[in-house]
Amino acid sequence: MNQRITRLVLATALIACTSLAQAQWMWVNEKGVKQLSDQPPPPGTPANRILKAPRGAGPVDMRQQQAAAPAEGEEAAPAAAGDAKAPPPKPTLAERNADYNKRQKAAAESAAKAAEEANRASEKSKYCSSAKRNIDLLESGVRISEVDSKGERGFLTDADRAKRLQEDRSTYDKTCK
Repeated sequence: MNQRITRLVLATALIACTSLAQAQWMWVNEKGVKQLSDQPPPPGTPANRILKAPRGAGPVDMRQQQAAAPAEGEEAAPAAAGDAKAPPPKPTLAERNADYNKRQKAAAESAAKAAEEANRASEKSKYCSSAKRNIDLLESGVRISEVDSKGERGFLTDADRAKRLQEDRSTYDKTCK
């Protein structure tokens, strides 16, 4: 029983300490450097530079920040000559996600296009090697037989051979060279 009470007291103390640790302020100072503190930013820090305020930050703290910031329609006081320009706003998570999806889509399209080109090159290589073998066969002078639509076997005449050789060479020259 005594150990249970001790554990309960320790757990309560840990929970109380963690709530204090969450009271953090985060803002960007005049030089564009991100500041982290358990104290609020100095007076005069514009509200748009405060990145994070603790939950317990009452309206008093925020009113002080807003009073230091210029009102709507007013322009901010000109920065000192030594001040650096404010860093450009970071893209939101949705913008970064959209950019990532766009890059992924472009990469997928590029990969598909490369695969299609490789497939075309492979098919062209097969066609050209087959055409070259046909030309070599026609030039060899060996008797070539064919089967007609009736299923009868016949041999190519010299005129047919010359005609096919000329057609195959012109097609080969257009396609493969």
